[in-house]
Amino acid sequence: MATAYERYNLHTTPEKFFIEACDEGADAVLAIDRVSNEMTLTGKKDVPPSAVTRPICGIMGTIRLVAGMYLIVITRKRNVGSLLGHAVWKAVDFDVISYKKTVLHLSEIQSQENKTFLSMINNVLTTDGFYFCTDYDLTHTLQRLANTSPDFQEMSLLERADQRFVWNGNLLRELAAQPELHKFALPVVHGFIVMKPCRINGKIFEWILISRRSCFRAGVRYYLRGIDSEGHAANFVETEQIVLYEGAKASFIQTRGSMPFYWSQRPNLKYKPKPIISKTTNHMDGFQRHFDSQLLIYGKQTILNLVNQKGSEKPLEQAFAKMVSGMNNGMLNYIAFDFHKECSAMRWDRLQILVDDVAETQEEYGYFMVNSEGKTVAQQKGVFRSNCMDCLDRTNVIQSLLARRSLQSQLQRMGVLNVGQRIEEQAEFEKIYKNAWADNANACAVQYAGTGALKTDFTRTGKRTRWGLLMDGWNSMIRYYKNNFSDGFRQDSIDLFLGNFAVDESDGPTPLRVQKDWKFLTLPIIMLVAFSMCIVCLLMAGDTWTETLAYVTFWGAASAITATIILFNGQDFVDAPKLVHKEKLD
Repeated sequence: MATAYERYNLHTTPEKFFIEACDEGADAVLAIDRVSNEMTLTGKKDVPPSAVTRPICGIMGTIRLVAGMYLIVITRKRNVGSLLGHAVWKAVDFDVISYKKTVLHLSEIQSQENKTFLSMINNVLTTDGFYFCTDYDLTHTLQRLANTSPDFQEMSLLERADQRFVWNGNLLRELAAQPELHKFALPVVHGFIVMKPCRINGKIFEWILISRRSCFRAGVRYYLRGIDSEGHAANFVETEQIVLYEGAKASFIQTRGSMPFYWSQRPNLKYKPKPIISKTTNHMDGFQRHFDSQLLIYGKQTILNLVNQKGSEKPLEQAFAKMVSGMNNGMLNYIAFDFHKECSAMRWDRLQILVDDVAETQEEYGYFMVNSEGKTVAQQKGVFRSNCMDCLDRTNVIQSLLARRSLQSQLQRMGVLNVGQRIEEQAEFEKIYKNAWADNANACAVQYAGTGALKTDFTRTGKRTRWGLLMDGWNSMIRYYKNNFSDGFRQDSIDLFLGNFAVDESDGPTPLRVQKDWKFLTLPIIMLVAFSMCIVCLLMAGDTWTETLAYVTFWGAASAITATIILFNGQDFVDAPKLVHKEKLD
């Protein structure tokens, strides 16, 4: 298999960047012309001695902003562990370097817009969860890698990667166009990876959890719901649990993703905006595309829909059930489980009802397994596709329970667990397992919703706690603020990073110049002044109580009326994305 280089030096001159491969025996140097933007392969002899040199850990890629082209490099990495003998790294720090030496060629407005675009790129890069490997393909599951052709094995990491999970695919376009440069290209995944050496019955095995976030229809909680015309679902994540023991390996795959039809839930200052199902779009086209793709990649599907079966979520559950029925495909199985109703009043033991209901299906789907002699003894024939509204909190709880059931069977088959032993009884491993799944929930939640996950107290301890409820309340408050007042910027950042929006080479205005409506500033000021006057009147009483009451009533009414107008026009006051057309988000 072709690998990427592992160590690099970046040599900078006023005219060029020279990225030198420092692996043993390597002489290759990637030269980037800072004026023409041309990339060429050269040797170490061409690096001028006058160049400023520093070590880097890899290349994320290049991107065009208002000031011109920028090079994005990984400056610090942290070892996560070893997967089948291959070092897996987490990218920790990055640098975004301009090809241009100054920004004096920009107008004041252009310079400000360039700074905004740069802060967007940094906003994505500072979102935790970028991972890479220089000699192993992190974008594919063990089962997919085991079922490949010799030609596939000879491809570069960039060529063979599953494009759904290459988060720097857009940034690597220049490198991808020149096969001789592919060894400089590191496909980077976004999500969560944990690797833990574990011990049960004195037997040491490696337990690994990998969550890969799709870069198709990627975004933030309320601005990206449902699917696009290609059938890509919002917040789609493939989670693989791997066990390695004495040469044997096993893997269990699950997926999560937004309900795959056209619906939206745009923020409007209300705590929980009402979801809206599109009445103008043919849902079955995108729905069919989504599941055709899922069935092709994963085999049979059991959909676990965990949304409420009453209130504003009920129409979504009904629409999903109706579409699965309309597709009339024996490979699709649909189960609706009202998570909140079943587990109300802290009755979290009732989750076992769902786990027991799907036990037979889980036996049928199985898992992927290779024995210590290298022979494939089992293939996974289907997956559970779980969803709630956000595909975060409820979804992660259910996935951790199904994964434990699969792991129980795998460890018994490998001879780690004795007959009659249960994972739940292995206190040391159970703690590692629960904490890792809770960390997975937090990572996925921060990346999509902006805060840690809810309900992680159950994942960590196996029971719901009062402290957990308090933390859920705090995280819900933070989510409310971010979803309404900072997620537009986050959505723009992701769209710029992934290439859904490209900065034009012309000097024309960018969408950042869109001016806010007069209401945006005027009404909040009026409400604040009116509320302040109401408080002042209460504290500084007039000559008579009737006079005080009149003032308080007037200013209180002015404050209440203004607040009502603001709430009624809620979508005008939230931080909405500026870079993408409305149909992209709906």
